[in-house]
Formats: sequence, C-alpha cells, structure tokens
Amino acid sequence: MEENRNLQEEPKPPFDMETFKYFSRIIRTVFFGFFLLIFDAFVGLYLGFGDPTYSTPLLMTIFYIWFIASMGVYLYFVYKMWSKKVPHP
Repeated sequence: MEENRNLQEEPKPPFDMETFKYFSRIIRTVFFGFFLLIFDAFVGLYLGFGDPTYSTPLLMTIFYIWFIASMGVYLYFVYKMWSKKVPHP
C-alpha cells in the first residue's frame, strides 16, 4: 500500500512555476527599461546627439524623436506584458 502511494505522487518542482513566471516578468521589465535608458543616455550624452553644444539642431531633433518613440515602444511593451492575466503568487 505504501509503495503504491509513493508511485502515484508526482514529484513537485523545487519552486512554484507561477511565482517564477511572475518574477521573470519583473526582471524582464527592469532589464529592458535599464538597457533602453543606458542606450539612450549613451547616444545622447556620450556621442553628443542630445547636447546642444556638440550637436546640430537636426541631429538633436532626430535624437529626441528617437527617444520619445523608443520610450513609447517600451511603455507599450510593458503594458502588453503586464496586461496578461497571470495569478499573483
């Protein structure tokens, strides 16, 4: 009887998969946001596209349009990722 009971029990994973999916969404959101901001700061400050003393008005306009568009895409990505109904842990 004891052996049948041990055979019927399914092995449990070491952690809850729903919790893992929830935390992976948190990490993905933070990583993509951090990467986007570092990239935009590098292009704007280090390469000088966002600095009026080192850039032309055309390059500044292109940079700021890119910055606003990339933030809009990031916010859309975050909205779509977090609007999926996943039960909270």
